[in-house]
Amino acid sequence: MSRTAIGFGIALIVVGLGSYVAGGASSVTALIPAIFGLALVGLGWWGTRGSEKTAMHIATVVGLVGTLAPLSRVIPSLTGGGELGLAFWSNAVMLVISGAFFALCVKSFVDARRARAQAAK
Repeated sequence: MSRTAIGFGIALIVVGLGSYVAGGASSVTALIPAIFGLALVGLGWWGTRGSEKTAMHIATVVGLVGTLAPLSRVIPSLTGGGELGLAFWSNAVMLVISGAFFALCVKSFVDARRARAQAAK
């Protein structure tokens, strides 16, 4: 899962930097996906160094927050009927990427628990 965290982190960094540049470098908040991405890359790197279980549990929390935070911006944008600009699409992509990462983490934890239970039998 550490390499998966690094891959998803790089994707979030690309989204954040892309949004920042596409927005004319006028809003630092466009870099929020990149900050989450840096956290995932750092945790993934830490996981490859031997503390994978701890690092991936923390990365899962980052993925959850990275899913919930843009959700609070995407839903009002969709229900408000306004223009869906760059900020909306940046949040929507972060929501999808973080949500997919979080889902993979949960699946990995469930699979590991099942494997331990099977080995104990």
